[in-house]
Amino acid sequence: MDSFSNPSTGSSQQLSAQDIRKQLKNQLALEYAQQFLETVGRKCFEKCITKPGSSLGGSESSCISRCVDRYIEATGIISKALFTSQ
Repeated sequence: MDSFSNPSTGSSQQLSAQDIRKQLKNQLALEYAQQFLETVGRKCFEKCITKPGSSLGGSESSCISRCVDRYIEATGIISKALFTSQ
């Protein structure tokens, strides 16, 4: 168990506010990454895979690659715009 779920174990050491922020930031980053992969996977699959089978055709593979690249690029542009405007 981590110190978030059971802070009283080995309680001689308390977490600082900075440690808590760091753990929260790490958990949020992990959640964001999982949601990103699910979204990209779902959207690119729907767009590129016309006949599901045991392997990808060349055009499907290229389509997925381009789709993921575009999604990553768009996410970067949006993130940059959000964080530089503040």
